Amino acid sequence: MTLHDFEAVERFVAGTVGPAGQRAFYLQARDGARLVTVGLEKQQVAVLAERINDVLDQLAPLEAVEPGQPGGAPEDAAPLETPFDEDWRVQTLALSWDDDGRVIIIECHDHDPDELGDLGDEEEPGVDGPAQPALLARNSMRVRLDPAAARAFARRSEALVAAGRPPCPFCGGPLDASGHICPRANGYKR
Repeated sequence: MTLHDFEAVERFVAGTVGPAGQRAFYLQARDGARLVTVGLEKQQVAVLAERINDVLDQLAPLEAVEPGQPGGAPEDAAPLETPFDEDWRVQTLALSWDDDGRVIIIECHDHDPDELGDLGDEEEPGVDGPAQPALLARNSMRVRLDPAAARAFARRSEALVAAGRPPCPFCGGPLDASGHICPRANGYKR
């Protein structure tokens, strides 16, 4: 198992590549020369930002200063660092609060940690052959953010998700520049 642990991350952002409607979403963490970029779904970015804001509002409302405000983290509008390759695709996200350190902890996994059991070199019996490794890849990334940095991350992520295609006023589905086939309009193009 490879764990990328960012205790004092220099930069942690969500970003995209591609035009609206065809964007690929990424999380990118930098710590010195180490850069880790993981791919994930738009909905995962939206839910992560929403939950971070919920945790901050409940547990650190005074410390979670808005970006650009005195005491807040600076706004980071820069694009993802390039060149990069997607290190892995996120399957599971975890969010927790460390009350002693007063930080939010974000974990990204390419597997479901609850299904792993022992992290040793367990093997599963092969159906028609020798035993095979239980999982080929076990990658995880853990990032610790102080409340102000977490709020800045959440605000950037919310703006990133909102910058996509506008929703159809009838069905809520995304509108392309050429319109879309709207189920609420009985299949007619809107």
